[in-house]
Amino acid sequence: MFFKKLAPHLLRGQAGERRAAAYLKAQGLSIVANNIRSRYGEIDLIARDGAVLVFVEVRSRRAGSQVSAAASITPGKQAKIRKTALAYLQQHHPQPPDCRFDAICIDGTQITWLKGIF
Repeated sequence: MFFKKLAPHLLRGQAGERRAAAYLKAQGLSIVANNIRSRYGEIDLIARDGAVLVFVEVRSRRAGSQVSAAASITPGKQAKIRKTALAYLQQHHPQPPDCRFDAICIDGTQITWLKGIF
């Protein structure tokens, strides 16, 4: 059996999502789902913070990148995440819970958790 070698940026993204999930678990959140796709886009992680459902965008950048991980979350990306979250809620939650949109930004070795960023 042959396997395709993933591009370095995809490997970095997968590693970033694993780090982000571990970080959120260490902060007391529980991971509900990951890599949720819709026709609008993808949500990296969905977590629970108490009664709040948290949609998490994970952005990873190498140390010294010209654009920070946080700055790479464009208005267009935010709109895709919102639409995907709405599709997820319509499918999985007839009575939608309180929700929040967070980001985990990984710049090199530093992790920053931005709560309620959009």
